Amino acid sequence: MPTLSQYSQHLSGLIPAIGSAEFPQMLIQMLQDLVPCQDATILLYPATDLPVIEYFDIPEGGHSTLDVFIKGAFLLDPYYLAATRDRKFGVFRLRDLSPTGFKDSEYYKAWYRSCGYQDECGYLLPIGEEGFVNIALGKITPRASFTKRERTILEDILPTVETLCQQHWSDSSTTASSVNLRAQLNSALDTFGSSLLTEREAQVINLVLHGHSTKTLADKLSISMETVKLHRKHAYAKLEVSSQAELFYLFLDSVMSAKDYDGGDPLVAYLQPPKS
Repeated sequence: MPTLSQYSQHLSGLIPAIGSAEFPQMLIQMLQDLVPCQDATILLYPATDLPVIEYFDIPEGGHSTLDVFIKGAFLLDPYYLAATRDRKFGVFRLRDLSPTGFKDSEYYKAWYRSCGYQDECGYLLPIGEEGFVNIALGKITPRASFTKRERTILEDILPTVETLCQQHWSDSSTTASSVNLRAQLNSALDTFGSSLLTEREAQVINLVLHGHSTKTLADKLSISMETVKLHRKHAYAKLEVSSQAELFYLFLDSVMSAKDYDGGDPLVAYLQPPKS
């Protein structure tokens, strides 16, 4: 059971480490002492740039897909969407933010399940006007989950963790690049398939990528489940995919291979034959 003494000892080392390369690891050590977990990742999202891996710890028997994640898969992540679209900050479990049916999505299988997660709880902390930090804590022991007491501990220390992170990453909320890479990738996601699909088919595909089930998708679009299935069938045929897995990797490939993207459906450039 964590004690006030342990917490104070960690803080006494963390505060002078602000701004140093050791800070992220020391922060994770404190959190893992207070709330036991086997996996931890810190991702920094600058205001306009792609996410930066500040810390990651792969448990024995797991593996990392972070390289794919930071190049485009993060666009579908419930934590990213909560911070950027809904401006939600605080402590959240994955289940608090994800749509019904998310665990059946290809994104969940490719990212969370491949990491061996049984449960995830994390911080979303604002940095500057548009940047933020995501601290993800994962349990991989079979049937393990974050208890109410553990979540309460994370919530109780939220003000301190937020202040520490804002001080450490205070210069990271802006970028010297004149190109808003995050905005470009968001545009690529929003327009994915639009050159080949009807407006409704593109909406259905976008929601499928985000992990919505047929029922929640139907409710969101105010159409019947049979109509959803019909739109999805037509969209899959036009995109020449036969499963959600193929759709997911078509999206990732088109986004990750995009060069000098200036808007519109990323499939336009992706499907062009290579220049001889």
